[in-house]
Amino acid sequence: MKIIAKAPFTRFLIIFLLTSLSAVSTTALSSAATPQIGESYGGGVVFYIDGTGQHGIIVAKTDMPGHSYQKEEGFFNWYGAKDAATAFVEGFSDWFLPNREQLHKLYINRSAAAGMAATVYWSSSEGDADSAWAENFASGEQLVGSKMNGSRVRAVRLF
Repeated sequence: MKIIAKAPFTRFLIIFLLTSLSAVSTTALSSAATPQIGESYGGGVVFYIDGTGQHGIIVAKTDMPGHSYQKEEGFFNWYGAKDAATAFVEGFSDWFLPNREQLHKLYINRSAAAGMAATVYWSSSEGDADSAWAENFASGEQLVGSKMNGSRVRAVRLF
């Protein structure tokens, strides 16, 4: 006995099967690609994930190398900090100096980013023309200091 399907039914069946397969593969891909806090991802380490679970912030695996004029290795004035963060390339070119809120989220989840020193890190948030916000990673205190002070830098990027 030979079964002959009508053309509209055959088209419906093919569309149904393709739609089902794409839904399965999309679900599998999205759950497999969702990073977790502390995982290496996107050139750094995930330290924050938003409420959707699809977006967050990645921190560089190490402090920025180099230094500003008349500063020790690893210490930058605020202007040098911004330049060091945006010049960083670890497979991606969209790194930046975190703002005050992002830096505080990094402090809260600092254990996810190994090697954070118990010292002050710059944020991109300005206090006024001559000062900018930073965070003391020894205490969690957010403070405003002269842009000419020397502090450490960790670049971040969004995903």
